[in-house]
Amino acid sequence: MASTSDIRKGLCIKYNHDIFKIIEFLHVKPGKGPAFVRTKLRSVTTGKVIDNTFSAGHKIDDVRVETRSYQYLYPEGDTYHFMNTDDYNQITLQKGTLDAPDLLKEGEVVKVLFNTEDSMPLSVEMPASVILEVTESEPGVKGNTATNATKPAVVETGARINVPLFINEGDKIKIDTDKGAYLERVKE
Repeated sequence: MASTSDIRKGLCIKYNHDIFKIIEFLHVKPGKGPAFVRTKLRSVTTGKVIDNTFSAGHKIDDVRVETRSYQYLYPEGDTYHFMNTDDYNQITLQKGTLDAPDLLKEGEVVKVLFNTEDSMPLSVEMPASVILEVTESEPGVKGNTATNATKPAVVETGARINVPLFINEGDKIKIDTDKGAYLERVKE
């Protein structure tokens, strides 16, 4: 048993007869009344996201998890195939268990969280950032750089990202997987 002071991003808890992963939280201490924790929870079975508020000191049922390295192989409809980098066993996961499936490149190594009680895969932790090549982008207009102007671009995985005007097709860019946002251009 844990309490609300143990809440952190990525923690898996049992709530309403399901297992949820905490994707956002905020400790709130109002001037009047008791403190509470506002959370955003994602169901690991359905992928549904709910908002919930826990009062301070509330007991939560945390789930013991184990992390294993897996290599992403290929997508097949709404399922994604992964291979364990230690024993080469393969698993398939639903799209809902992935945080950013549109930024997942074939061959990428990710961490898969497993429930230690029944060895059931709970969720996939992406690396903090990925490097992808821009496949489609409109040319930037010279003189449009007075502000931080951006334009839409499509990367090799099919994801749409807003990038600065100086990014062209064929450039490699670093993308923050948490926000799905452009970080920097990568020089080779």
